[in-house]
Order: sequence, then structure tokens, then C-alpha cells
Amino acid sequence: MTDIGTAWLLFAAQVATVVVLLALAYRPLGDFIAHTFTSAKDLRVERGFYRLIGVDSASAQSWPAYLRSILAVSAVGILLVYALQRTQQFLPYALGLPPTSEHLAFNTAISFVTNTNWQAYSPETTLGYTVQLTGLAVQNFVSAAVGLAVAVALIRGIAARGSGTLGNLWVDLTRGTFRILLPLALIAAIVLLAGGVVQNLAGFSEVSTLAGGTQILPGGPVASQEAIKLLGTNGGGFFNVNSAHPFENPSASTNLFQILLMLVIPVALTRTFGTMVGDRRQGYAVVAVMGILFVASAALMTWAELAAGGTAPQLAGGAMEGKDVRFGVVGSTLFASTSTATSTGAVNSMHDSYTAFGGGMAMLNMMLGEVAPGGVGSGVYGILVVAIIAVFVAGLMVGRTPEYLGKKIGPREIKLVSLYILTTPVLVLLGTALSFAIPPVRADVESTSIGNPGLHGFSEVLYAFTSAANNNGSAFAGLTADTPWFTTALGVAMLLGRLLPIVFVLALAGSLAAQERLPVTAGTLPTHRPQFVGLHLGTVLLVSALTYFPVLAMGPLAEGLS
Repeated sequence: MTDIGTAWLLFAAQVATVVVLLALAYRPLGDFIAHTFTSAKDLRVERGFYRLIGVDSASAQSWPAYLRSILAVSAVGILLVYALQRTQQFLPYALGLPPTSEHLAFNTAISFVTNTNWQAYSPETTLGYTVQLTGLAVQNFVSAAVGLAVAVALIRGIAARGSGTLGNLWVDLTRGTFRILLPLALIAAIVLLAGGVVQNLAGFSEVSTLAGGTQILPGGPVASQEAIKLLGTNGGGFFNVNSAHPFENPSASTNLFQILLMLVIPVALTRTFGTMVGDRRQGYAVVAVMGILFVASAALMTWAELAAGGTAPQLAGGAMEGKDVRFGVVGSTLFASTSTATSTGAVNSMHDSYTAFGGGMAMLNMMLGEVAPGGVGSGVYGILVVAIIAVFVAGLMVGRTPEYLGKKIGPREIKLVSLYILTTPVLVLLGTALSFAIPPVRADVESTSIGNPGLHGFSEVLYAFTSAANNNGSAFAGLTADTPWFTTALGVAMLLGRLLPIVFVLALAGSLAAQERLPVTAGTLPTHRPQFVGLHLGTVLLVSALTYFPVLAMGPLAEGLS
């Protein structure tokens, strides 16, 4: 039991520790990422890889060519992961496990290629080591590198001076993987190993219990997959309970380290942005918006769980159902806030057991567009899209043509931004509505999938589509999602929720890259000052949060107030 005052002191200490560590990594990592994507030099191993795939690393692509390359990578990835699952019984280290069903293989392949890592199955009893390592772990690197590449492409578009090109996807993908993600994942895996995370190929081991019985314990290459799962904001766990499993997350110290891993690249990318556009103040302004949203979200979720009503929560010092005593309320809510404010989706507690307002806060984090600080790459390009809306609104208020960092924001740019903003809400709301509007689907959902009827059951379905369309991957675990409807519908939501925003972002980047940069004048809106930070923050809340207010009122808000 922890009293409320002590819990808030613990919350402040953990947040302060994370902020300090992020501040220490901010400049070196952000500048290193900028150097990686602006350097004209290729490493020897990279040159060999380019020759192998027939790519000229010196050639730059237009946005349609860049997009076609991403679609090709995604299509090959989906086919590969699907094929590995369907032929699992013939692969080495299959652990005697059968192939997955067509629906589940389809859903899982899309899930990992889109950086969602939604898991409608129990990993340790469904997939062998070959599928985990050559399929899922590879996509953890590739999908994160794709997000990183898209963010860099948008930054290049903003910084360009009439070139009309965005770089080369194959070069960006290679550098992002081999220069950034692989080295950082190796370091993270070593730290996790030292902290007690397992790494072996032991399969299933029978051990004797203290009571004199026996128990089957699964092993596996956990630390290596855990590192990129968090660093790449992927989120798919090696075990069914994800980072709540002691083999994945043994202690409070590894828990804090995992929170840091989820945040470090998305936060550092704001420094990369400022460096590449030639004005680091712009990066500071963006990270300020992200930081305010993140701290507010974590504090509100922690308050909701600490202030839970009822005899048991009050005696336990908070709502401890579904939370591990190793982490307590604070360690659980800080992890949950980080996981849903980024696109990670990993869990160290069961979100379905959170209070109505606590679970609703997790949903709202995703509904904000996961921009606080968001996923690897996706967080930065998402927050920059919102910045363009904020500039447009400011331009309307003062009667000037809006521009952002020397680029005019005209009708084409606003149309692309609008399509980006509307994509995810349409997928979330349409998927949720169809789950209840189609009679046969509704009957199956209510009889098979929903574990908690009523308002909370509605919230379970809403959370699932919110998570899928935003490529998060976390879930209200009371929902049984391994059904033909959910594996198919959520698979489509994940695919469209990933690729459509990328289409609009790259088209926007191409439009901006074709423009010459305008000189700064007395009438130019400063986008690095506190006033714009406030406008930017308000735009995030108004554009994203209010879109979902009616459906939130039908789920977590109604449940919390009932």
C-alpha cells in the first residue's frame, strides 16, 4: 500500500528521471540522426547492399517514386510474414506449433508491417522462433525505419529550395536500419539482459514448483526482440502479457528503462527537425508541445487510477486491479501513457482493468494522433501536419497568406493536411459503427468477442479500432479479437491507417519541396515563440480531441459518470 502523497512524489521522481535522461540524449542523438540522413557518404556495407538491389544511392526520388518504394517494401513484408506463418510447421525452431489460420496470418502480417503489432493470439504458444526472428523482429526494424524515412522526407520537403525531390527511400531505409536502429537496439538488448530479461533458444522447459508440482515455462530470444519492440515503438510482446511478464520486464528499473526506450527517438527527432531546417528553435517549439501533452496525459491517467472509488482501491492506495505490484499504480500509468502517446502499444498492466477515466485517457492519447511524442517518425510528421493547420488558422485570423518556415500553405497543402487529419477518425468511427450496425456481425461481437457487456463492451470495440487505425497495437484485453470479423476489419484499419497518412504526408512534402523558400519579413509569423506553442497545442486538442468527443461520451465518459 502506498499513500497518495507518496505516490505523487514517486510520479514526479520518475517523470523527472525520464526527462533528465531524454535531455542528455536529445542533442547527440538528434544531431546524429540529422547527420545520418544528410551525409553524402555511404558505408562500405551500404554500397554493397545498393549494388545488390540495383540502387543508385546518389539519385533522388520524387514523392510518387518515394511512395512506390514504400508500397513495394510493405507489400513484400506482408507476403513474407504471411508465408512464414502459414508454413511454420516446416520451419526450424517451430517448437512443434501448427501454422496459423488464414485470417490470423493476414492480420498479424499487416500488424507488424504497419508498425502496429496488434496481437490477436498468444505469442509464446502460437509462433515459433523462426517466425518470431525472421518475420516479426525483422519487420520491427523495417517498419520503424519506414516511419523514420517518411519523417525525414517531410523535413526535407520543408527545407528544400525548389528541388521537388525528397531523397531516396532505399538509402533512407538502409541508413535508418543499420546506422540508427541496429546499434541502439544492440545496446538496449545488452542493458535488458543485464537487468534480467531472458535470451535463449530453450523452447519449453519443465520446472518443479515450490508446492512440489511441475510447470512449463517458455523461453526464447526475448531481450533482442524486446529492445527493438520498444525502441522502434512497435510494441508486440514475446509473451502474451507483454511487458507485464517478468521475463520481459523483471523490475522497476527495467520498467523505467523501457519507458525511456519508447521516448528517446521520437523526442530526439525534434532536434533532427530543427537541425535539418536550419533553425533549432523550431525543434524546441515542437518538443515543448509534445512535452506538455505527455506530462498532462500521464498526470491525468495517474490521478484517475489513484483516485478510484471503492473500498479495495482506497485500501490499496489506488486501482491495483490488472497492475503488477512490482510497478504499482505510478509505474503502470507512466508506462501506459508512454505506450499510448507513442505508437508503441506495449503494456505492463491491463488497460481493460483501468478505471473508466483512466482507460479513456489511454484512448484519448491515441485519438490525439499519437503526437506526444508519437511513434518513430510518425510522431514528428503528425505534429508537423498539425503545425501547418495552426499556421493556416493564424493566417486566417490576421488576413495574411499562411506560410511555414518559408513555404506558402495554399489550397493544395490544406487539402492534403485535411485528408491526413480525417483518415484516422473515419477508420475508427466507421469500424466501430459497422461492428454494431451489421446484424450478423453485431450478434457475433456481442456473443463471442465482448467480455464485458454494456458501456464497457462498447469501449472495448472502440479501443480496438482506435488502436488499429492509429497503429498502436494495445487493447482492452476483454475483447476476443481472434474472429473472422475482427482479424479482417482491424487488418484493413491498420493497413489504411498506416499507408493513407503516408501518401498524404509524402504528397505534402513533394508540394513543399517544389517551392522556393520565402525570405523572413516583418509580417512572417514566428513559429518558435511561446505564443505559437500555445496555438499549436490548442490546435492539437481542438482538431483531434473534439472529433472524438461524441463517441467518447458514449463509452468511457458515460461509464465513468454512471
